Amino acid sequence: MSAPDCTLCELPTDGVDVVDDAGNEFCCPGCRDVYAALGDAEVDADAVRERRRAGEAGEEAGATGDGPGDEVPADHEATFLEVDGMHCATCEAFIETVATRTDGVSAASASYVTDTVRIDHDPESVSTDDLAEAVSGLGYSAYDREDAFSRRRADNMATARLAAGVLVGMAVMLQYIVIIYPTYFAFPFYNERTLEYLGQAMSSTSGTYFFIVIAVLTTVVLFVTGKPILRGAYVSAKTRSPNMDLLVAIAAVSAYVYSTLAVIFVESPSVYYDVTVAIIVIVTVGNSYEDSIKKRATELLSDLTAVQVDSARRVVGGDDAGGGDAPDPAATGETEEVAIDALDPGDRLLVRAGERVPVDGEVVAGDAAVDESVVTGESMPVRKTAGDDVVGGSVVADGSLTVAVGPDASSSLDRVAELVWDLQSGNHGVQKLADRLATVFVPVVLAVAVAAAAANLALGNGVTEAMLVGLTVLIVSCPCALGLATPLAVAAGIRDALERSIVIFDDTVFERVRDARTVVFDKTGTLTTGEMEVISADVDDDLLRLAAALEERSAHPVGRAIAAARASAGEGPSALAGGDETAGGGTAVADGGSAESASPGGGADGGGASADDAGDATEAGDAGDAVAVTDFESHARGVSGTVDGTEIVVGHPALFDERGWTVPDAIREAVAEARDVGRVPVAVGRDGAAEGVVVVGDELREGWEETVTALDDSGVDVVILTGDDERAATVFAEHDAVSSVFAGVPPEGKAETIERLKARGLTVMVGDGTNDAPALAAADLGIALGGGTAMAADAADVAIVDDDLGSVATVFELSRAAGRRVKGNVGWAFLYNAVAIPLAVTGLLNPLFAAVAMGASSLLVVTNSSRALLSEE
Repeated sequence: MSAPDCTLCELPTDGVDVVDDAGNEFCCPGCRDVYAALGDAEVDADAVRERRRAGEAGEEAGATGDGPGDEVPADHEATFLEVDGMHCATCEAFIETVATRTDGVSAASASYVTDTVRIDHDPESVSTDDLAEAVSGLGYSAYDREDAFSRRRADNMATARLAAGVLVGMAVMLQYIVIIYPTYFAFPFYNERTLEYLGQAMSSTSGTYFFIVIAVLTTVVLFVTGKPILRGAYVSAKTRSPNMDLLVAIAAVSAYVYSTLAVIFVESPSVYYDVTVAIIVIVTVGNSYEDSIKKRATELLSDLTAVQVDSARRVVGGDDAGGGDAPDPAATGETEEVAIDALDPGDRLLVRAGERVPVDGEVVAGDAAVDESVVTGESMPVRKTAGDDVVGGSVVADGSLTVAVGPDASSSLDRVAELVWDLQSGNHGVQKLADRLATVFVPVVLAVAVAAAAANLALGNGVTEAMLVGLTVLIVSCPCALGLATPLAVAAGIRDALERSIVIFDDTVFERVRDARTVVFDKTGTLTTGEMEVISADVDDDLLRLAAALEERSAHPVGRAIAAARASAGEGPSALAGGDETAGGGTAVADGGSAESASPGGGADGGGASADDAGDATEAGDAGDAVAVTDFESHARGVSGTVDGTEIVVGHPALFDERGWTVPDAIREAVAEARDVGRVPVAVGRDGAAEGVVVVGDELREGWEETVTALDDSGVDVVILTGDDERAATVFAEHDAVSSVFAGVPPEGKAETIERLKARGLTVMVGDGTNDAPALAAADLGIALGGGTAMAADAADVAIVDDDLGSVATVFELSRAAGRRVKGNVGWAFLYNAVAIPLAVTGLLNPLFAAVAMGASSLLVVTNSSRALLSEE
C-alpha cells in the first residue's frame, strides 16, 4: 500500500516520517509548520483541494481543475488556451459558458487577468484545435499559449482596427467641419451665399447621397473599430452584467440608428454620425493607449530566461551502470537526442555539467553537485551519486550524471509549470470600478431616456422630437468620460511604474493591492541576493591564498565564493571579514552579529565540489603569485589537493575526521555557531590539521528591513516563506516587522500556504524563482523581482526589472495614487452628468451640444490622467 499524500500540499510522503499530534502526515517539516500555524483557514483550504480533486484529469495528466461545473471524468485532460479579447469579468463568464457547451468538455475556467482559459475535455471526442475554434468568435481569438504567430496576428489586427477607425473617422469629421457644422453655426469664414448653397445642397438628392457616404464611413468605424466594444456590450447583456462597454455601445449605436433613420425618412435630416465616430474612436484610443503602455513594459523582460527543456540525450549503448566513480557514460555508449515525450520509464539519460535534468529519475552513474533551486528554492547544490533521486529541471553544476527515467517520465519543473497555468486560469479578475458603477448607471440612464421620450410624446410633441430628446440623454450621459476614467488612470499608473522599472502585467493590480492583508516574501533571491559571498575568514593570509587556489578548481557556489573573494581581497583576510569576528577560531558573524541568510546545505556539504576531472597542475594567480595545484579531489563534503607542495583540505569538519586530521574544539564550535545562524561555514586546514574557518552566506538585500517595516507600519502582515532550512531564516524570524516565518516548504506547499493565507484576506506574494511561480500565481497579487525566471514573471502580476526590493513599497504607493485618480475621474464624470442629464431631459440641450459637452468632459479626464501619479504624494 502506498503512503498517504501530504496533508497540506498532497505530495507523496514515501520514506518521510513527519507527523503532527493529530496523526496528519506531511512531506516535510515546512508543510507541517504551515498546517499548524494556519489551521484556522483549514475549511477554506480543504475546499480548494476538493475543487482540485474534482478537476483532476487523471494522475498521468497531473492536472488540477477549478472549473465551475461538475466533476471532471478521470479520462479527461486539461488544455490551456490563450484568448485574445478578454478584458473584463463578464468576458470570463461568457468564455466559460461557450466552452462548456462544446461536446466533450466537462469544465472550463477563464481569467482575463492572464488571458488564459483552462478546458477539461475528452481528447478522443474533441481536439485542441476544435476547442480553439469553439471559443473563438465574436472577436475573441483562442490559440495555443506557445503560438507566437497567432499572438502577433492578434496584435496586428488590433492595430489595423485602430488605424481604420482613426483614418476613416478623420474623413467623417472632415465633412462635418467643412460642410455640416457651418450650416449649424453660421461660421464667420463662410459668406452668406456659401452657407445658403450648402443648406440647399444638403436638402437635395445630392445631399442624401452625401449622407449615405458618411453613413457608410461611420459603419466602418462602428463595426470594425468598435467591434470589441460591441462584443463587450453583447456579452454584458447576455450575462446580465451591465458594464461600460454597454453604456458606450448604447450611446454610439443610438446616434447611428437615429441618424440612419433620419437620412431615410427625413427630407432635411440632422445627422449625428459624428457622435458615433467620436465615442468609438475616443474610447478605443484610450484603451489602446493602456494596452500599448503594458506592451512596452513587457519588452523590458526579454532578458528573463525560460528554464524548461524539450529534448534529452538518451544513452543507446554501453554499460553505464556503476557507482559514484563510474566514467563518463559518453565514453562507453552512444547517445541520441530525443523529445521529452518519447522517453519511457527506465530510459537512461546523459546529463553533462551546465545542463538541466530533463525529467525526474534516479542517478545510476556519475558524481556531481546538482542545483535544485529552480524547483525546491534551496540555494545550495546537493551532491548526487548512484542511487540518489534527481528532479527534472535541476541543473548539474559539475561533472556528469547518468539518470534512469522515473516511472512517470515527467519533470517536476513541468509539473510546476502546469500548476502555474492551472492557477492562472482560475485567477479571475475583479470588476473594475467603472463597470461596478455601470451596473446601476446603465439601467438608470436608459430609464431616464425612455421616460423623457415618452413624456415628450405625452405632451404632444412629434416622434422625431421625442426621439431626439431620448438620444440627447443617451449621448450626454458621458460614456466617454466614464469609459476612459479607469483605463487612462491605470495607463498613467503603468507608465509611472515603467519609469521606475516596474512592469505591470494586469490592469487590476491597482485595485487589488489596496486591500492587501498579507504580503508574503520568498527568501532566497528576494530578501537575499541569491549569490554566495564570503562573510568572514578567520584564517591567515597564506592559508587563505592556498585554499582559494584550490577552490578555483571547484564549480560549487561555496568554492566560487572563496575563490572570488580572495581574488578581490587584495592584501589580507581583513578585506574579507564582513564585520566583527571572534579571533582564535570563534564564531564568525558579520554585521555586528546579526544573523544572515545562507543555504541549508552548507552544514552538510561544507565546501566546494569538483568542477571537472582533477588535473595534473593548475596555475592560479592571486596578488601576483602563481600557485601550482595537483592531486585535486572532490569529496561529498569538500575538496582536497596539494597547493605549492602543501596538502590542503577545505570542507566540513567531518571530512577532516575521515582523513584523520586534527580539528580543534574552537573550530568545531565556530562551525556549529555559524550554521545555527543560517550561514555556511567551512573549515580550512593544511598538513594534517584544521587551522581556521571561512564563513560563506547569501547576503541580505540592501533595504530589506526598511521594506518590511514600511509594510508592517501600514497595517499589512509580513510573512516569510522559503524552501530553505529554518536556520537560514533566523534573522527574519527575529525581526519585529515579520509576523511569521515558514521554512523548508516545497513549491506545492507554498501554493497551499498562499491559499490558506488568502482565506484570511487579500494576499500578495513576492518572489523571484521558478519554484515561486505556483505561489505567485495562487496569490491575489504576485510580484516577481527582475532577477527571476520567465516562469516567475509569467505567473506574476508585477515584475520589478531592476531587482530593487524597495520597489515593492512603490507598487503600493502607485496603487493608492491610481485609486485616487480613478475616483477623481469618475467623480467628475458623475458631476457632469448631474448637470447635463437634467438639461437634456428638459430639451435645453440638443445632441450636437451634448456631443461637444461630452468631448469637453473626455478632454478633462485625459488631461487629469496625464499627470504623474506620485506627484500627488
